[in-house]
Parts: sequence; structure tokens; C-alpha cells
Amino acid sequence: MSALTGDTDVFTAEKTAAARACVLFTATRQDDLPGIYTRAHAAAIETVLRELAEEGWILSQRRVFDPDAENRPMGIDTGFTHAHDFAGVFEAPSLDAALNGTVRLEKAGWSRAFKTEWMIGLREFAPVFGKGAHADRQWAFLALWEWNDQWCEASVDERNAYDLECDEAFKGDLDHEVNISGRMRLDIAHHWHHLGYWEIAGPDIADSAIRGHERVADFKFTTSRHIVGRIRPLSELIEPVHDKSDEKGDDKEKRHNG
Repeated sequence: MSALTGDTDVFTAEKTAAARACVLFTATRQDDLPGIYTRAHAAAIETVLRELAEEGWILSQRRVFDPDAENRPMGIDTGFTHAHDFAGVFEAPSLDAALNGTVRLEKAGWSRAFKTEWMIGLREFAPVFGKGAHADRQWAFLALWEWNDQWCEASVDERNAYDLECDEAFKGDLDHEVNISGRMRLDIAHHWHHLGYWEIAGPDIADSAIRGHERVADFKFTTSRHIVGRIRPLSELIEPVHDKSDEKGDDKEKRHNG
């Protein structure tokens, strides 16, 4: 599949022979009552995640930047700013593997606890390091965007000029020490055309960087959706709510009886 736009000063096409599939998800808790989602379900999900890692999945975007990094499943805690509780980005060896993996997670118990939007696509551009930003970051910023009618009607020259303007904004992102894990293409199955994943030092960095994009009129040709959150182990984000409460209650009762 050819890229929708060409290489720029910042972004270059992924060099691997076969593009990896990306799996973006946003999840909202729905385990309102006890018994719907238990520790047994969480354990079954973690078993599937271990199997996916053995099958070649990347379960932490940190590993995209550092191949030697631990492939521990990570998510993004977003509940403090968004309607969904957490999000995440995985990478699978192929589109078939990506779809199959999401089905296995749902069957293991994921669907009992979380209402999830799964978005599957292909990696298009290679990762880019920010200036001095090779260290791990604690926050993530996700940008989804789709080309609008104005972009569709624009000439090739207008699109090329727009790409150069946006490149200046992306250079500003790198000056903010943002790590950008390339670009993923989602329009094979979704209305969103692309996904960008950033490692950032904090939400204020995302705010400042996006102002740079606004200055070059980045959004004149796109409609965008932005997600920001703290990077946390996925095991913490999928913990059952009611089991934890019950355990605390049992501990209190034991101490009282003791």
C-alpha cells in the first residue's frame, strides 16, 4: 500500500519489508456490578497478552524507540481528561494477527469489563527521536486525523506546500524533546486516516507543541482528535474494581475478628 503523502525532512517511510499492523484502542469501564469481571478474567487477559508477545507483538511503544526495552504491556491512563478510561497502542506482525489478537483478548474477558473502540491499521512512517529525548517518558499524546474536503480539492503543489509547513511544526515538536513513533495509517477500515503517537514529558509539552501546529495552519486540511494521558502498566489499568473492594473488606473483617 502506497503512502498518502511522501517523505519529508522529519518523516521517512518504514524500511521493513512488510509493514507492521497497529492496534489502537480506547476503553471505558462497564463492570458496574460485582461478578461481571473478576481476577480470573484479568489473569486470562494477561495470559493472552503474554502469548501475543511470544508471537511477535509489540505491547509497549517504548520498544519502538528502544528495541532492548522490556515488552511489558502498557496503556495510557486517560480518565481524568476523556470519557474513556484508558487507551493504548500495540503493534502486530500483520493485519490478520491484529484482528485475531483483539478477538482473543475480548473472549478472555476484556469485553466483560470494557466497552472498547478498536482501530487497526498499518505502520507507514518510521519513528523519530526528539532532540535529547532518548530517555523514556511518563506521558503520551495520541493524534488522530483525517484529511478534509479542502485537502481532497487541493492541487499537488498546494499539498506539497502544506507538508513543508507542517514539517516546520514537527521540527518544533522535536525541539520540545518529543519522541514520535512514526505514523500509522488507519483508513483501510476507519474514517481516521492516520495516527501519531508521541512520548512527552507532560501535558504542557503537548499543549505548547500543538500551538506550533496551529501557527502554521496545520488544521486547515484536517479534522483531528487528540488524546493525552499518563503511561501506566496495563495490568494496573485492567484490575477488577469490585474484587479489590471485596479484598479490603475481607481484610478489615479478619482484623476485627482477630
